[in-house]
Amino acid sequence: MSLLDRLRAQIAQDGPISVAEYFTRCLHDPRDGYYANRPALGEGGDFLTAPGVSQMFGELIGLWLLETWTRMGRPSPVRLVEMGPGDGTLILDILRAARLLPDFLAAADLWLVEVSPPLRQAQADRLADAPLTPRWADRLDAVPAGAPLLLVANEVLDCLPAHQFVRTGTGWAERMVGLDDKGELAFGLRALTPSADRRSAPPPRGEDLPPGTVVESSPAQAALGSEIGHRVARDGGAALLIDYGRDAPGGGDTLQALKSHAKVPPLAEPGQADLTVWADFPAVLAAAREAGAGTGPILTQGAFLQGLGIEARAQALAAARPDQAEKLARQLDRLTGPAQMGELFKVVCLSAPGLSPPLFEDA
Repeated sequence: MSLLDRLRAQIAQDGPISVAEYFTRCLHDPRDGYYANRPALGEGGDFLTAPGVSQMFGELIGLWLLETWTRMGRPSPVRLVEMGPGDGTLILDILRAARLLPDFLAAADLWLVEVSPPLRQAQADRLADAPLTPRWADRLDAVPAGAPLLLVANEVLDCLPAHQFVRTGTGWAERMVGLDDKGELAFGLRALTPSADRRSAPPPRGEDLPPGTVVESSPAQAALGSEIGHRVARDGGAALLIDYGRDAPGGGDTLQALKSHAKVPPLAEPGQADLTVWADFPAVLAAAREAGAGTGPILTQGAFLQGLGIEARAQALAAARPDQAEKLARQLDRLTGPAQMGELFKVVCLSAPGLSPPLFEDA
């Protein structure tokens, strides 16, 4: 039975499931989940992330990590961790930049937090000749503690499930995935009651929102912010989280499915397309602060990369390869342009108290 058939059977027997549960099943079902079996990244896949746009993205993040490590006092050892490393492009570009500071490479041990077997293989292949040999973990808490952490997570928060709530004329209802009269997957609503699971309750201040407003809540995103915040507060270090999402609380249905670089209906092909929701950066930062971490401002990706000198890097690459100048200009615009990734994507930093990472000095 396909994942779609199994979901239909489960819902027919047990009733509708939350959007969050549907999201998790589609991405991580051991037999038919998207990331468990068929993740397709890059130009020829289902979606393209910033590391696939240009090497400049990863190289500048590498320089940010080197400067942060220097500001930490150059500890040895230091855990260099990437969560959700995709096909390994980002960490390879980071390590290329890290060659500028051999002492960092000597101090760092590399960990990749990845649950997808196909992506682990892709990462191993890409990093076969890298200056550091990676080790893999299924979860962040499986990465050994006791040493400062330098962590990067690009487009990880958007892969974590969120509950969806709809403001109705009589109160809040949770959006569920059930079956229509033809037995096909369909969205529906279930009214919330005072005894509803508090973990999936809507944000407390929303009674003034107009009927029809959708509000998303992701305990999983907040939990990751708390876990990383606790880790850097305890062991030292900093974490850089990059994703598309909100820099202020707000409503909106952001659930989307992508296949072959095009949006498809989220319920149409369970396990065959990538599902995402926007990152809730205010909630992630609040959870990290509660765990003891310092947090700086929420920057746009454009402002972050410009602050690290991406325009000068693009000019230097164009001077070395004049035949690539137009391509580099397009890549620069894709990464930093307001109409491209520059405004929608945000960058935040979680750090040990007292540490001032570059561009986040008021942490």
